[in-house]
Amino acid sequence: MRLRQYLVLKGNIPSGLYIGLGCLSFAVLMAVWCILTYGGVVPALFLPSPSEVAVQFYRMLTELNLVGDILASVYRVSAGFLLASLMGVPLGLLMGSFKLAEGLIEPLVGFVRYMPASAFIPLLILWIGIGDLEKIAVIFIGTFFQQVLMIRDVAKNISQELIDTSYTLGATQRAAFLKVVLPAALPGIVDTLRITLGWAWTYLVVAELVGASSGLGYMIMEAQRFLRTAGIIVGILVIGLLGLITDTLFKALYHRMFPWLERGTQ
Repeated sequence: MRLRQYLVLKGNIPSGLYIGLGCLSFAVLMAVWCILTYGGVVPALFLPSPSEVAVQFYRMLTELNLVGDILASVYRVSAGFLLASLMGVPLGLLMGSFKLAEGLIEPLVGFVRYMPASAFIPLLILWIGIGDLEKIAVIFIGTFFQQVLMIRDVAKNISQELIDTSYTLGATQRAAFLKVVLPAALPGIVDTLRITLGWAWTYLVVAELVGASSGLGYMIMEAQRFLRTAGIIVGILVIGLLGLITDTLFKALYHRMFPWLERGTQ
């Protein structure tokens, strides 16, 4: 009976229960992993046990350059994401606010966004080499075009009545954009940035696939080359953890900036 009161469409649940359910999902995953490995169901070559992964993580942290790889990857993801956001947010707002801009830009953006970012790697190597700039460009391409359209939708869905009311009260078009459209779109913009930052992390391994000498993607590929399965899993888990940390920071920023909004992320 107590559980049924929370099974309501879009209903809120206590924060403690929300956190507990999240911990439970991780506990179930860990239990399945332990059963498969310690029970001998899957050979260690294909799936090492949690203890083997922990040992490998400690070894990479103390003997190898795991911290350096993490810093290199964080730099590339941050740079690619920031460049995409600095261009994508204003462009998306422009498209969502003016049909003229939408008609001019959307066909091109919609066309390019279906092209896989990895397909641009050979061209990027020819154009800008195999340094950090090429890897940042891959993350930029994978993030920018999706972000522009999502920001466009945020701005486009702002109620026309709010804009018309501002005109009735004597606001100019510039004032209506700065004092109505932008504040109304800000919660959606922050949420979109959170989502697209997660996409930026997913393009990391692809970006570091060619010509890298550092980074988590490079570390994963090196581990695969020498059949160090535990090292591959360490790299995957570290990327997941970094992504979770950045996602949590964005959620905290969202609740700090817009405490009056009720969201399913609570």
